[in-house]
Amino acid sequence: MAKYQLVFDKIRELYNEPRDNISLHSPVFIGNEKKYLAECIDSTYVSSVGKFVDLFEGKVAAYTGANKAVVCVNGTSALYLALKLAGVETSDEVITQPLTFIATANAISYCCAKAIFIDVEKTTLGLDPIALEAFLSTESIIRDGVCYNKTTGRRIKACVPMHTFGHPCRIDEISIVCEKYSIELIEDAAESIGSFYKGRHTGTFGKIGVLSFNGNKTITTGGGGMLLFNDENLAKKAKHLSTQAKVPHKWEFVHDEIGFNYRMPNINAALGVAQMESLPLFIRKKRELSEEYNKFFKKVNIDFFQEPKYSYSNYWLNVIILGSEIERDLFLTESNSQGIMTRPVWRLMNKLPMFIGCQSGELSNSNWLEKRIVNIPSSVRI
Repeated sequence: MAKYQLVFDKIRELYNEPRDNISLHSPVFIGNEKKYLAECIDSTYVSSVGKFVDLFEGKVAAYTGANKAVVCVNGTSALYLALKLAGVETSDEVITQPLTFIATANAISYCCAKAIFIDVEKTTLGLDPIALEAFLSTESIIRDGVCYNKTTGRRIKACVPMHTFGHPCRIDEISIVCEKYSIELIEDAAESIGSFYKGRHTGTFGKIGVLSFNGNKTITTGGGGMLLFNDENLAKKAKHLSTQAKVPHKWEFVHDEIGFNYRMPNINAALGVAQMESLPLFIRKKRELSEEYNKFFKKVNIDFFQEPKYSYSNYWLNVIILGSEIERDLFLTESNSQGIMTRPVWRLMNKLPMFIGCQSGELSNSNWLEKRIVNIPSSVRI
C-alpha cells in the first residue's frame, strides 16, 4: 500500500495537480484550434465539404508517409470501411487479437464475418507473428490462392493486428505471414498516430491502416478516423464510398452503389489541422513523461512497459504491469478513490458474450496481461 501511495504522489507531482481530478488522457488545445474553427464557421462550410477536410487528409498523409489518407467520422467506421474495401464478406473469417478495444471486433461483426482470436506478445502487447504462423500452418489450407479454415471451411480473408496503446507490434513479420497465406492485412493503428516501426509509420505496412482521433487520443477532432493507403486507386474508392457513393455532378443525384455517410465534417477537420501542427510537440512531451515514469517505477520496483525493439512509440497510454490480479484491483481501487483516473486493459474479446463462440488460438499471454495491466495518467503536459 505504501508503495502505491508513492505512485499516486508522483503522478500528482508530474501533473502539478493536488486536487482529485487527474484524468487518464485529456485533449490539449494550444494552437490554432479556435482560429480555424472560427474560419470554418465564418465560411458556413461546417459539414463534409470544406477546405479543412482536404488539408487534414494531406497533413496526415505527409506525416505518416502514406500515399493517400481519407477521413471518416470515427475510427470504428474507418475500420469497417477498410474491411469492406479489403473484400471481407458475409461468413468470412478475420484474424485479430483478443487484447484490443471492442471496435476492432465490432467492425468485423458489421461485415457479418467471424473473428478468430490469436495471442499477443508480452513484449509488444500486439499480435504475435509466431502464434499467427503456427495457427495458419496447422488450421488453414490454401486452395486456388485462397486461405480456408480447415475446421469451419470458411474463407480467412483478412488479419487485423492492433498497435496497442500506441506501441507498434511486429508488423513487418505479420505482413510476411499474411502474404504467405494470401490474407489481406488491415492495421488497427487507431492509438498510434506518431508511432514508427523500423522508421516507418504504423498503418502504412498493410493494405489499409486506420487511425482514430477520438477525444482521448494523442490528437483529436472530437470524433474522427482516418484511412491510410499506399494504393491511390483504393483511396479514391474509399472516398467515393464514404460520401454515399455519389457520382460527381453539379446538380444531379446519382449513386452507383451502396455507400456510407462516413465523411468527416469540415468543422472537425479544422480541429484536426490545428492538432497536427502541435503533434510533434505532443509526441516529444509524451515521450518525456514516459521517461520520467520509467525512472520512477524502477526505483519502486514496478514494471513500466517500454516501447518494443525497433519502435518509436507515441506512448499514448502509459502502462504498468502489476504482479497479480489482486494487486491490479487494489491499485485501481486506491488510485480512483483518490481522484487519479487509472484503468485496466479491456476485457478480452473472446470472453465477451458476443464473441465467446469464436475460434481462438492458445491465449496464455493475453490472459496473463489482462490480469496485470493498468493504464496510468498520460495526458500531454504543457
